[in-house]
Amino acid sequence: MDVPSRNRPFVLLVAVILAQVLLLAFQIKRGQDVRLIRVWSAELLTPPQRAGTFVISKIDSTWFGYIDLRHTRAENRQLTTEVGLLRLKNEQLEGQAAEAGRLAKLLGFRQANSSVPTVAAEVIGASADSNSQTIFINRGASDGLRRNMAVVTPDGVVGKIFEVLPHMAQVLLVTDKESGVGALLANTRTHGVVKGTGDPLLWMDYVTAGEKVPVGEEILTSGEDRIFPKDLPVGTVVSMKPGSPIQTIKVKPAAHLDRLEEVLVLLTEQSLKARESDAAAGSAAPETKSPSDKAQGRAAKIPKSAVTTKNTAGATKNAAPATNHAKTPVKTPAPLVKKPAAAAKPGGTSPAGARR
Repeated sequence: MDVPSRNRPFVLLVAVILAQVLLLAFQIKRGQDVRLIRVWSAELLTPPQRAGTFVISKIDSTWFGYIDLRHTRAENRQLTTEVGLLRLKNEQLEGQAAEAGRLAKLLGFRQANSSVPTVAAEVIGASADSNSQTIFINRGASDGLRRNMAVVTPDGVVGKIFEVLPHMAQVLLVTDKESGVGALLANTRTHGVVKGTGDPLLWMDYVTAGEKVPVGEEILTSGEDRIFPKDLPVGTVVSMKPGSPIQTIKVKPAAHLDRLEEVLVLLTEQSLKARESDAAAGSAAPETKSPSDKAQGRAAKIPKSAVTTKNTAGATKNAAPATNHAKTPVKTPAPLVKKPAAAAKPGGTSPAGARR
């Protein structure tokens, strides 16, 4: 760049002044031992850097936030599908874990009551009639089920077999209006009958007004109905209303009847019949004659004359040593045997009378 000759002194002066200022800025230090030239450089370059950074960030966000999102919708759909599959799998695993817990509880209850014959069954349906509280299980007559067998869970009483088909059965729940269970209060052992109402709650009947029934008391089976074994949980008292002469007691079922999946059928009818036959055999036992009784019976049938002869013969044998001791011949006892035989005749005369 050519500078006119008349302006050269001015340009030279400005250059000298700038060089002097730069030298001074390089030599002068401010706080914290920072040279003045560095402060000026920072103040001079910071605004352009901020502007450049702002512009670059906007361009970057515009590119990656809008222009470069060509495959985002497809990826979003894929991820949504994967999340749905994972949720479904998680629900299946939770269901399997819950089922394993129920089956383990059922198995523990069955092992704890191994002396009671049971059949495990799965609930496959429920009645559509709102007035009937029944369910259907996948066991039937081919599995040994019969009418009025008890159905329970580890939590408590469920109901009884109402109808039996070859491969399925209908269970009448304890909440049905036609259902009834012989029960007792756990603390006082007061007996009563738990009946269904068609609603989720039961009610206990035949408890007199003088009995104290606290809320929360457990109710157990009494075994008097010949269906449910004794001391199985039926429910707990939720409310009690005094009455005369019978109280009104509402009971919450111990078993979760609204979410039944697996149940146990107690083969109680068969066991009760066995006990009844044992009792009948026990009552008939006094009439059955033992071998000693039979011997006594046979002895009773022997004629009196034979018994008299046998006794006389025994007396003769006892008298034989005395006769021998008196040096009497051995043949002398023979007439003695015949004389008692003559006394046993129907005529009723003694040997002495015969001689007269």
